[in-house]
Amino acid sequence: MNANQALLTFSDIASAAHGRIQQDFADINPVIGVMQGMRKMGIPADVISIDCLTSKKRILVVLHDQQPGVIQYQYCFLDQDPADDYLQLPSAEVNADTVYGWIKSYFSA
Repeated sequence: MNANQALLTFSDIASAAHGRIQQDFADINPVIGVMQGMRKMGIPADVISIDCLTSKKRILVVLHDQQPGVIQYQYCFLDQDPADDYLQLPSAEVNADTVYGWIKSYFSA
């Protein structure tokens, strides 16, 4: 899977999870964004942010070209720089239920 396919696939997964979250939780309205600033700095990766504006919590997801079968993610805050350590899962194990669970557990905690 190339970088563009990985980004499109994860975007579809995140969109499906987002729709379910909006149906199930009136107080969680995540905002999903794609940041390609790392590419502009010469790092071959895309970053997807899933933000909760009310709690200022953020889930960062990194799709690195050199690790096409791995999704790296981190729980952090909008107003803080992310740490260097990321959790990772094989991309084959990440689906809408996975992302739904991340959003539900982190943003509603």
